Parts: sequence; structure tokens; C-alpha cells
Amino acid sequence: MGRMKFYYYSTETLKFVEARWAKTKLTALSLAVGAILVTGVIEINQYMDDALGLGFGRASVLASENSILREQMRMLSSRLSSLDKQLTSLNEQGNEFRVLVDLPTIDEDTRKAGTGGTNDRVDYGTSTEVNQLLRNLHTMAERAERELHLQSNSYEDVVKRYEGNKVRFAHLPAVKPMEGYYSANGFGLRLHPVLRIIRPHEGLDIANDVGTPVYASADGVVEYAGHTRGGLGILVELNHGYGYTTAYAHLSKVLVREGQKVKRGDLIAQSGRTGLVSGPHLHYEVRFNGIRHNPIDYFFDDVNYQEYKNQQLVFD
Repeated sequence: MGRMKFYYYSTETLKFVEARWAKTKLTALSLAVGAILVTGVIEINQYMDDALGLGFGRASVLASENSILREQMRMLSSRLSSLDKQLTSLNEQGNEFRVLVDLPTIDEDTRKAGTGGTNDRVDYGTSTEVNQLLRNLHTMAERAERELHLQSNSYEDVVKRYEGNKVRFAHLPAVKPMEGYYSANGFGLRLHPVLRIIRPHEGLDIANDVGTPVYASADGVVEYAGHTRGGLGILVELNHGYGYTTAYAHLSKVLVREGQKVKRGDLIAQSGRTGLVSGPHLHYEVRFNGIRHNPIDYFFDDVNYQEYKNQQLVFD
């Protein structure tokens, strides 16, 4: 079979003439028209948000989105790293508060317990770089969540201990109960001024005139108020709770009754010279869990009771 030839009628020569390169030109024309049609379809498809599902252009959009997401993940990682430093600083401040309220500090091992390592084996089905970024983000987020929870519980403990301490400190016999003079060596073995024998002196003698006001050294309840058969004369005993009791002896007058609640600085009696004494003074005892302690060890400072009560009225 021979080569297909194309002819056309020439008006110049008035006869049929062979059309050279006709097939090539026809093919080129067909390709050009096809290219135009394909381009048109692609443009229309993109305009209609890939209605035909061809996916052309979507790949470049996804590549652009991936690049943006990677940069955002890097920025988020940097911010989480900064947050971790702030949490470390917060933990240090929290430990300072815990020390102030007599709570044990939170050590580094406790802070880090249960974090790290779990995401090292996770594969998110992404590239190596993105996979590592996601692992780091998850690890830092988990650590931040744990430390925030830890600090939240810690501050709750601090607040509870602080509130408890306010009550406990109010019941601590921390002030001198009467104005007057006393010897720093008055507690312990000494020569009894009346009996003239060496014996333990389990309190502190504060010397002043008969009738000098005697004040409660801490919040508590009057456990006893009245005369005694021993050498202490007229006595008031207060129970402050938390293991603390105080005794005020050789009084001339009692100004409270048994079962009465008193506050630190309340007037409870007047000093005297009842019982086995050589002169007017207040015998003052501090007991913790039944054991007598040197009251001087509890004195915060010599206190002007009128000023103390005025301050209490201002803050109450």
C-alpha cells in the first residue's frame, strides 16, 4: 500500500496539485487544538476548586501549606521551650513558698517523673523532620501539663498550710504575759527563796507589783482558774491546743472563768503574792505535750499589750 497523498484544486493552474506537508501540518494543528483544550479544562477545573478531581495544582498548594505548618511547628516548639523555662522558675518560687510555710520542697526528680521517652517510639507517618518536630511538641506539652498540675497542687498545699499556720501560730505562747523583770537563768535548778533548798524551777518568775495585769500569751481555753493546795497559790491554766498549755501562778485576782475562750493579749488576771513566795511576782510556765519548757525560748519579744490589742483590732 502506497503513501497517502493529499491533493487540492488550484485555481491558478486549473488542475489538482499534490499538497506537500499536509499530514504534518494537520498533526501539528491537532496537537495545538488539543493543548488548548487541555489547558482550558485545567484552568476551568482549578477555578471550580478541582471539580473533576484531577489534583493538578493541589500538590503545589499542599507543599506550600506543609512549609507553613513546619515553620509554625518550629515557632510553637520555641514557645513551649520558653514556657518550660518559666515553669522551672515558677517551681523555684513555689519551693520558696513551701519552705516559708514549713513544707518539703519539690525536687527535680519529682518534677520530671513520668515524663519523656513515651513519644520517642511514635511514628506519625510523616517525614523524618516533621515526625521529630511532632514528637518534641508532644513531649514538651506533656511535661508542661504535668508541671502545671504539680504546681497547682503545690500551691493548694501552700495555701492550706498557710491558713493552718495562722491558726497554729495564734495558739503558740509567743509573748511575755506580764510587764516586769525576770532573770534569763530563772529556769532550771536553783535555790528556792523560801525553802532554801536546791530544786528544779520549771517556770519563769516575772517580778512586779501586786495587781499588775496578766495577759494570755496565746489563744486558748481556760482549763483551770482558782486556788491551789500547793505552793502556786491562785492559778490560771490555759489550754492552747496543738499540745501547748500555760500556767500563771501566785495571782491576786482571777478575771476569767473555766471553759472561757481567750485570745492572745486578753486580760486574764492580776499578779500577786499568793502561795509559797518571798515577794510579789508572776510564776509563768509553758508546757508542750506535758513537758515544761523554758518560756524565754518562746518569747517573740517584750510586748506592749495595749499596742498589741490595738493592732489586733485593726487587722481583725
